[in-house]
Amino acid sequence: MQIEKLRGKGLDQLFESVLSLNNLEECYRFFDDLCTVNEIQSLAQRLEVARMLREGFTYHKIESETGASTATISRVKRCLNYGNDAYTMALERIQTEQTKE
Repeated sequence: MQIEKLRGKGLDQLFESVLSLNNLEECYRFFDDLCTVNEIQSLAQRLEVARMLREGFTYHKIESETGASTATISRVKRCLNYGNDAYTMALERIQTEQTKE
């Protein structure tokens, strides 16, 4: 896990803060204060790239629909294949919640 090197009080505080958020509106407010617009867009873009890769879209289609570079797509694919399965976990949970609604 790459992030292990950063583990500590500051990162714990960040993650605890995210976990304390109760709804989508609170997330919007928190991330608006925490991140720049570009940082938020980059995070959202990576998650969308992960979703599209899992669904079998080509690099070309992902690049044209998301604006992500092939380097970003490759990095996300590497995480999907060799990472901590967190993209898959999150995307499956989102899908489960959406089917409940």
